[in-house]
Amino acid sequence: MLHRIVSFTKGALASFVLTVNIVVAFSLVFPLALVKLVLPFRFVRLVIDFILANIAETWIAVNSMWMAAVGRTRWHLQGLDKFTYKGWYLVSSNHQSWVDILVLQKIFNRKIPLLKFFIKHELIYVPLMGLAWWALDFPFMKRKGGASAKKDLETARKACEKYKVIPTSVISFMEGTRYTPAKAQEQKTPYKHLLKAKTGGVGMALETMGELFNCMLDVTIVYPKGVPTFVDLLTGNIEDVIVSVRQVEIPKDVLVNENGDPPSRAHLQRWVNGIWEAKDQEIDQLTADFKAGKLK
Repeated sequence: MLHRIVSFTKGALASFVLTVNIVVAFSLVFPLALVKLVLPFRFVRLVIDFILANIAETWIAVNSMWMAAVGRTRWHLQGLDKFTYKGWYLVSSNHQSWVDILVLQKIFNRKIPLLKFFIKHELIYVPLMGLAWWALDFPFMKRKGGASAKKDLETARKACEKYKVIPTSVISFMEGTRYTPAKAQEQKTPYKHLLKAKTGGVGMALETMGELFNCMLDVTIVYPKGVPTFVDLLTGNIEDVIVSVRQVEIPKDVLVNENGDPPSRAHLQRWVNGIWEAKDQEIDQLTADFKAGKLK
């Protein structure tokens, strides 16, 4: 009973701070978004994007504060060094929960440029946050296949053209959706812990701005006590989070082929599949190391 009261109190406190944080950030973002819409000039964009990024990073910092206040999560982090804040990064991660997004924002905040997600088109209608994501140039993807897939790729292309103006981290959950055993069975994935990787958005990012990327940051997230829900995060009921980051050099033949043209999608898929196979094995290793008490 006492545990439920404590969890409820933590959840209420975290929800209140999160809501206030969203409202305050939105009140700052909205007028800047209007300026950006009315005056779509390069110089204006550079100034506005810089201010918007700082607002977003402050928003993330406040979220990290309430996460630390309500929870006693043990963070087992590997590979979080040797980044440059003024660079460009292609970021890829496995995806299991909404919590993944706040985990990624927390560990990378102010270490690399603000993460820009490829997100579902329906999320543009989320009150306040939808407009904020639009102002921050998050590309909204419909992910329905067919003609919609072509529109998604064009959306990704336009977003990546904007990202060339100011240092940016482009992140894609290449599985396209959160992993569940049911989805894995339906998809007949060859991996133990992952869904099949899709390369549409990443391929467009590489084609549009591949030469700018310092490297790919291959992120593996493991929740050794079970995949948490967003409510678990709000109530401080996440005991351990493991995050491993590998800096992967992007091969030149993934950017252009021997004729100087974009490589075939099959070639890009083979490169990504290799990364995915290594990630699947890494999840097993990280889980085993955690159980053996080898992780710091």
